[in-house]
Amino acid sequence: MPPAAVPDDVLTTPFTDYLLRNAGADRPAFTCRTFPGPADRTLTWPQLLARVRGVARELRRVTRPGDRVAIVARQDLGYVTAFLGTLYAGRIAVPLSVPTGRTNRARIEAAFADATPAACLTSKDLVDKVPPVAVLAVDDIEDIEDGDAEPPAAVAMTDPAYLQYTSGSTRRPAGAVISHRALVAACWQTTQCYRADASTPLVGWVPFFHDMGLVLLVGTPVFLGSRSVFFTPMEFVRDPLRWIRLLAEHPGAVTAAPNFAFDLAAEAAGELEAVDLSHVNSLLNGSEPVRAATVENFARAFAPFGLPPAAHKPAYGLAEATVFVTSAGDEGATITVFDGEPHVSVGRPYGQRIRVADKEIQVSGPNLADGYWGRDDVLAPGGWLATGDLGFVHNGQLYVTGRRKDLIIVDGRNHHPQDIEATVEAAHPSVRRAAAFGVRDGHGEGVAVVAGCTAPGEEVETAVRRAVSAGHDLPVRAVWLVRPGEVPRTSSGKVSRAAARDRWWGENGRHD
Repeated sequence: MPPAAVPDDVLTTPFTDYLLRNAGADRPAFTCRTFPGPADRTLTWPQLLARVRGVARELRRVTRPGDRVAIVARQDLGYVTAFLGTLYAGRIAVPLSVPTGRTNRARIEAAFADATPAACLTSKDLVDKVPPVAVLAVDDIEDIEDGDAEPPAAVAMTDPAYLQYTSGSTRRPAGAVISHRALVAACWQTTQCYRADASTPLVGWVPFFHDMGLVLLVGTPVFLGSRSVFFTPMEFVRDPLRWIRLLAEHPGAVTAAPNFAFDLAAEAAGELEAVDLSHVNSLLNGSEPVRAATVENFARAFAPFGLPPAAHKPAYGLAEATVFVTSAGDEGATITVFDGEPHVSVGRPYGQRIRVADKEIQVSGPNLADGYWGRDDVLAPGGWLATGDLGFVHNGQLYVTGRRKDLIIVDGRNHHPQDIEATVEAAHPSVRRAAAFGVRDGHGEGVAVVAGCTAPGEEVETAVRRAVSAGHDLPVRAVWLVRPGEVPRTSSGKVSRAAARDRWWGENGRHD
């Protein structure tokens, strides 16, 4: 059984203490892999600390304690030193993406308006593309070798470490306030679940501005004194097998990705050369609903390469819990059939508690955010965070069934959109990712669907309508077949049903 609580010594040790401890050993800390090549750039722990101290000195020059510092940088070693340098300086980090594309720019602008950062750390080639505050190019900051010249800030464990802006799948993004205590608690929970220690490589490509990438690939390596090896999300999209090869290169690795990434990797498995995956520790599958078909297809695709079936570990988390809530453990994925449908367990909590009240999942533990930046509402009244996610516990394991705000209610019956989306995606071979949402028109309540499709046409639309009607006894009010990749997603890769509804149902003058 997992430990009941995060140890007191963890909850009273500042995060930067681990950075100072690690600098005593001259071994690799963070490696950024670039393509084509591949080519690796690595910082050892002493080199990392010297860069972190340089960032801290510059931030102290242009900001004051309590100021927010936006990080709008490319996913490379500069992002790592920017985040750690902000915490070392005693400022509040605001990790964000790069300003590419209309959606990313809008998200950055919204975060700047909410957090009002006093400074921005960015990549040298992005200096002219970020909002006008005190802008520092992290690439140009000089290292500081002398530790006495730039000591870490004295912080309380309850002080904010960073603001984690939520992905905004159902509402406007908000900045969850993650304290230093919540950060170390989340790192401890991760290490306990996956039996990770200083010898465990943390590898992957999930973006650092997302809680999964930030805690697993930046926070946990510092906490453990282990090694992080990463590349960019775009390089994963270009070749999903880069992720698999990275796992094979680093025996004992722990990694994480959303469910869709496992689908992409499985689809490409036929192109993989001979690699050995028998020593993979854990592949966390989280951030979006985990599908039984994905678990089964991934296991089948990579079994010939020695991947242990139990290495695939479905998990559940959210920004308001820093990231970690539950995960499968040594047993791997558990698939159980309820009402004729397979459901994937997302495991058990480690170092926190969960309960289900009125079908809603609630969480309590030291990893919870303290609230949303600039808001007075209490995030977890009575110590329990209402997640907005629906689920149940069976045999001690949590199953997530949907999200309260996304529920489609027709004639008094509840329908989970991910169930409808799975039906749509299975309705015709040309259908890829789908978004389903409830609507109302002159004929009453029903469901509308936006589906990515490689060969749109009347045949596909008919197949979708028939499948939803037969499988869910629901009236389909509208179907839009769009190009693959046009179904809106949040920054973490989840289907954004709210954005799909606003764009297609709203643009057609229909409102429920």
